[in-house]
Amino acid sequence: MSDLGGLDISGPNEDGKVSEALSEEAKERFAAAAKAMKQLKRDEKRAKKKDTQVAQTIIQFLNATSGSGGDDGTRFFVLISKLVANNCPSIFILGILSLINEECQKVVQEYFEEHEEPSAHEIVDENMSLVKGEELQKETNRKMIDWITCLQMILTHDPERILNSLMLDDKHLDGSVLQLTIFVLQDFFEKKEGKTLPYEKAQPLTASILQTIFDPFLKNFKKPVLEDGKEEEE
Repeated sequence: MSDLGGLDISGPNEDGKVSEALSEEAKERFAAAAKAMKQLKRDEKRAKKKDTQVAQTIIQFLNATSGSGGDDGTRFFVLISKLVANNCPSIFILGILSLINEECQKVVQEYFEEHEEPSAHEIVDENMSLVKGEELQKETNRKMIDWITCLQMILTHDPERILNSLMLDDKHLDGSVLQLTIFVLQDFFEKKEGKTLPYEKAQPLTASILQTIFDPFLKNFKKPVLEDGKEEEE
């Protein structure tokens, strides 16, 4: 698969690499958490009103990243711009960035508080082993569990809108969100944990994480199309 190609998240690849990146325990617990989240009441108007403030936080993140030197600002800007062009809700983009940016994390937490919901930290057991066949430091494991749960919670608020913006069809995820999440994971391990996460390891891990996040919401999803076969524009 090319870097910006569609990611099939309908199931594991034939070689099984994607499905094995996360432990079975992690996949089961995240699936259970997603099911429970669906029972929460939603306030779509309030979520849309919050979107403007969230978008400003993303701009602040890009400005800070661009000012730090290197090509980080450019690569993040290009991918975020593609997601915005696809009408991806800003809060979901912010959720991805929250793993590596405290201000983004703060705004996401405020988003949950406004909806009178528990934090991601309170929902999923932080003691579970996240990655199959590999031990992560306790703090790293906890931060990633909180982050994945956070993305599931955001998706629960507006699944139809988010899925329509990120899915190429009924089972393929836009490569831009895969690439952005890979960069976030690499940045997290390098700058926050002092470790290098090579692309060949980051790609299958990220694909597995996204598959785990989106899978519970895909059962009844159907990508809307126009009569001429083109994707419906919002």
